[in-house]
Amino acid sequence: MAESRQDTDLTVGDTAALVGVTVRTLHHWDEIGLATPSGRTPAGYRLYTGADLERLCRILAYRETGLSLDAIRGVLDDAATGIAATLEEQRERLAERICDLQRIDKRLARLADAHQHGILLSAEEQKATFGPDWDPQQGARARARWGDSPQWAQFAERAASRSPDDWRDLSDAMSRLEQDLGAALARGVRAGSPEANDLADRHRAIFGNFFPITRQMQVCLGRMFEDDAGFAAHYDGIRDGLATWFRQIIDEAARGDGIDPDLATWQ
Repeated sequence: MAESRQDTDLTVGDTAALVGVTVRTLHHWDEIGLATPSGRTPAGYRLYTGADLERLCRILAYRETGLSLDAIRGVLDDAATGIAATLEEQRERLAERICDLQRIDKRLARLADAHQHGILLSAEEQKATFGPDWDPQQGARARARWGDSPQWAQFAERAASRSPDDWRDLSDAMSRLEQDLGAALARGVRAGSPEANDLADRHRAIFGNFFPITRQMQVCLGRMFEDDAGFAAHYDGIRDGLATWFRQIIDEAARGDGIDPDLATWQ
């Protein structure tokens, strides 16, 4: 940026280099009447005087505040324009923008944390929400196992905006479902019956809060509930044989939708 008046007129190229903008910018400012050079060469080329350079320096100073070119023209050309008032208005707009950016930054931080950790609750909060037997390392293990999957990304995106109360509601809904599953097994409810299908649908709806889940994906989950030692122990701890029965009612619900559970894949 120029800091002093020049003794000789400058071409548009020299002026652009001196003040630190492009020739195209100077041409544009000339076209819109913001900074019109005072002189011309015999061939009609633009020449900038010392006074022109002073105006360019003022334009650049105000542009750095974020003022629009129209607002800058008003500050420089309209004697009725209150420069201090204009700048205060710009400060207010800037303060609003800063608040918006801070909210975005917090959102980005939560998203990053959720992609890294899954559940954004402390170990104590997790135990209070999911029960004293809950292992707070579940999130780390889940990320290690599924962290590269689209479903983990979807889970993290939803977890980032989920409050402790939201997690508590989901935990309560899942607990009620598991108790109803155990009670249905104890009563001898058959897989494929309307009650069993309703339970399978409830599970799919609740699990869908974590990521979108198709019937085929639910069948794959049912297999995991039966085959994975940790999941099987959890369900069988509610009612002996529940892990296998749970997989069976999911399979029969899939058959009711025209899906062969033996051919189901994660899609």
